[in-house]
Amino acid sequence: MTVRVLIVDDQVLMREGLRKLLELEPGIEVVGEAADGVAALDLLDAARPDVVLVDARMPRMDGIELIARLDVPAIILTTFDDDDYIFGGLRAGARGYLLKDTPPHELVAAIRKAARGETVLGGVAAERVVAELRRAPAARDPGQELSEREREVAVLVGQGATNREIARRLFITEGTVKNHISSILRKLRLRDRTQLAIHIARSS
Repeated sequence: MTVRVLIVDDQVLMREGLRKLLELEPGIEVVGEAADGVAALDLLDAARPDVVLVDARMPRMDGIELIARLDVPAIILTTFDDDDYIFGGLRAGARGYLLKDTPPHELVAAIRKAARGETVLGGVAAERVVAELRRAPAARDPGQELSEREREVAVLVGQGATNREIARRLFITEGTVKNHISSILRKLRLRDRTQLAIHIARSS
């Protein structure tokens, strides 16, 4: 399936660079460019994107306000690593948060994951989410807080990692990962790992 991408950034060179990069990737089509949120909204009906790449700070309408108005997956791609942008974007509904120094192959992978409904957090954003989870109870039920290991698993799920990848990174078995995820879902009263990924991304 071809993933249709709309690029929203106020820097012309950035838009052109992203277009050239993505046009080299099979299965990805750039269907439009916009310099701000207002222009992006005007393009939506004609462009019909599957994923929108959005800068956080732009004139007229910034990325966070734009994302709050979108009904398609959006990834924030920006130079800013401020908590206000990270958590503001995730609360608005962003599927991902990446910095502009993200390697091209990671950006492409993030676009494909977002198109599948997965959540992707770059290194800085993931670290901030982990720190926030450690400062405050992650569970909806105050009597059912997650253990340290469960929080580690939850954050990796939020990054889009598979059970096998989680097992390898935490040096545990896939069966143990499945048990942790089942426990996390029960404590947070969530239905599946997609809901968990969204919950972790929006936690603050």
